[in-house]
Amino acid sequence: MHAPDGFLSPGVALATGLISIAVVGLCLRASRHELGDAQVPLAGAAAAFIFAAQMFNFPVASGTTGHLLGGALAAVLLGPRTGTLVVTVVVVVQALLFADGGITALGYNVLNMAIVPAFGGWALFRLFRRVLPANAGGVVGATGLAAGGSVVLSAAAFSLEWLFGATAPVPFDTVFGAMVGVHALIGIGEGLISGLAVAAVLASRPDLVAGAADLPAESLRRGAPVTARTFAIGAALVVLVMAVVVSQFAADDPDGLERVAEDRGFVDEGRDHALAGGPFADYATRGIDDESLSLAVAGATGAVLTLLVGYGVVSAVRRGRSGAVT
Repeated sequence: MHAPDGFLSPGVALATGLISIAVVGLCLRASRHELGDAQVPLAGAAAAFIFAAQMFNFPVASGTTGHLLGGALAAVLLGPRTGTLVVTVVVVVQALLFADGGITALGYNVLNMAIVPAFGGWALFRLFRRVLPANAGGVVGATGLAAGGSVVLSAAAFSLEWLFGATAPVPFDTVFGAMVGVHALIGIGEGLISGLAVAAVLASRPDLVAGAADLPAESLRRGAPVTARTFAIGAALVVLVMAVVVSQFAADDPDGLERVAEDRGFVDEGRDHALAGGPFADYATRGIDDESLSLAVAGATGAVLTLLVGYGVVSAVRRGRSGAVT
């Protein structure tokens, strides 16, 4: 879903940019009230995990791949407002440092990859929670279903933007059908990854999961929760393995949006990235000829940077709340 510059008209790029700035600004203010002190480190870890997981493209159909969006996952862990901030950090870092997603396309990339999946995924999660058991299994199941649905909502959002900002003579219904169809398949992988991630956090620190905050501890806990230090070390190891090792096995085929653009004839509307000559463009480290090492260094750098930026943003929001209270 990382759209390059030029896929949508300048007017839609501007409009979605203004919408995204407004929503992210509101999230910066409102997330003060959904954050606990213990969740601040989790926000940084979530940003790093989503960045690392997005480096792994998994096959979903012949010649098509998908990767985690992470908006619904972040919303279940942290709440929809903080979840939006976390994924926004990832999208911005990817665009500025890794030339992944256009600069002028940041408005619709943030809207489609952070805002819509976080808030849409959270709404679906709350809906599924109503019909699933009020225990850890119900939370994990609701997460998986909501995450899968959030990918379809993201695809539908791009299609709606295409209706108003098409850059090629391709009908809306053609783009909508193709986008929703392929991203429904990608949503299966999104749901599995998100469900496993929430299950892991519930098993170790159920008190950190915002989507389970209404449940009594005895319905979630299967043993004593791990210490904050142990949780942080475990999360860091998972992120590094994803960014350095698992990323090496990513499929090379186009992702869902790229495949639709190729098949429907508007891929050539995309423009080269303004930062394509950057030191980590395309997740390769300039000056390192070995492809595996180059990818590993870029992945580790991105994971550490998103962790620090995500933690810094959320920590600043939390400090702002403390200052307002005093």
